[in-house]
Amino acid sequence: MSKGKVYIIGVGPGDYKLITLKAIECIARADVVVYDRLVNSKILGYAREGAELVYVGKLPDCHAVPQDKINEILVREASQGKIVARVKGGDPFVFGRGGEECESLFEKGIEFEVVPGVTSPIAVPAYAGIPVTHRDFCSSLHIITGHERSGKNESMLDYELLARLEGTLVFLMGVKNLADISSNLMRYGKDKTTPAAVIEKGTTSEQRVVTGTLEDIAARAAEAGIKSPAVTVVGKVVSLKDKLSWFNRGKLAGKRIIVTRAREQAGKLVEKIEELGGEAIEFPVIKIAKPESYVHFDRVLDDIGSFNWIVFMSVNGVDSFFSRMKTRLMDIRSLWGIKLCAVGEATAERLQDLGLNVDYMPEKFTASELLEGLLKRVEPGQKVLLARADIASRELSEGLKNSGVSYEDLVVYRTVPGGADRKDIISMLEEGRIDFITFTSSSTVRNFISIIGSNKLDTISRAKVVCIGPVTAKTAAELGIKVTSVADVYTIDGLVQKLLES
Repeated sequence: MSKGKVYIIGVGPGDYKLITLKAIECIARADVVVYDRLVNSKILGYAREGAELVYVGKLPDCHAVPQDKINEILVREASQGKIVARVKGGDPFVFGRGGEECESLFEKGIEFEVVPGVTSPIAVPAYAGIPVTHRDFCSSLHIITGHERSGKNESMLDYELLARLEGTLVFLMGVKNLADISSNLMRYGKDKTTPAAVIEKGTTSEQRVVTGTLEDIAARAAEAGIKSPAVTVVGKVVSLKDKLSWFNRGKLAGKRIIVTRAREQAGKLVEKIEELGGEAIEFPVIKIAKPESYVHFDRVLDDIGSFNWIVFMSVNGVDSFFSRMKTRLMDIRSLWGIKLCAVGEATAERLQDLGLNVDYMPEKFTASELLEGLLKRVEPGQKVLLARADIASRELSEGLKNSGVSYEDLVVYRTVPGGADRKDIISMLEEGRIDFITFTSSSTVRNFISIIGSNKLDTISRAKVVCIGPVTAKTAAELGIKVTSVADVYTIDGLVQKLLES
């Protein structure tokens, strides 16, 4: 068996959008993704379906997987002919032990490639409004570890030299040793009034910045409860913070919001939350799947000319319907003369993207409104096709049936549990680190409860719950979830507006 290859990848300090295109390509190719504690969970979403995810940040009863064990994992997986993505926060060669891993791979004759990442000693201060260089204040930058290898008898840091440097000093992983770092710099002559800052969880919605001077920064950080991961900056450039601070200014700044939509659907909501400064926590409790069989689907498509109306209940319905038409090499002109109904603006927009104008869209996206509108428009003897999910409400079908309208139900896709990992979400809820939970359909509510557990209702109540419409809110209430607010307009924009108001 030929040996595989290992990509040693840096993915940036926290904000997942700082990942490079090269890193995304390598992660998407990998058979195995070996990742650290500080890697944003959204980064793992770039892994292909079926890829094995190996977490080496923590194991039960110990702080971390030892480096030699990580080296063994990389060698073992690559020796089996697999493509391995070793994913690290920041840059792998800036205190990331990437060099050690490359040495181990070299010794075993395994091919490797390094993908540099945006490094925290530059990016984190930037998100705090601190440029690490500025021609009016300094002309050099020095990156220093604040936490050296345990068991060393002597420090490799020459504080006498560091104290004489006029450039910016950036210390990584030094929260516990901050008092010692400050005192050593002052002992060797660094001015005690030198501006200093400590930035916790930089580039994330939980970013906190404490500023002071070399003399008092340790005490100020301790008083604020600053914890790792954090970056410490010492130098005159810190004085620019108030003038250049730009991050976390949106109306949802500092808010963490769970998005329960399927990953395929979540993009628009996630984008709007992030534009407003919030952090969207993707927790896809549902997944869009193909129909179990295409027998009925294909029979309907073969007879598509017999229908006068097609009702598309969602964007997924549009995508699934036309994907099947494409697979069967059906010309879109097969739909000539058929009128189209779309439930929701997004559904109408998707049809318009295909060059198809919508003949009817209800103002309110409820089954009763849809039924009332269709009954006014469908002429006697005409036939309606309902392109829907397997779990869609039967209210519309029953209404058409009772009104004597000829119709056919067609399941164009299935909604199945998304398989989201509950552990981290429960921890964040219990710790009060989640501000909002959003639900966009009854199925997201049911699957959320199924995954989290009905015994966790008290935990869920620690966050505000916002629903896209009354049907979704009713389902939530029936399952014991206290709903904070319901969108006035049953769209993603309406949902976001409620987040702003709540």
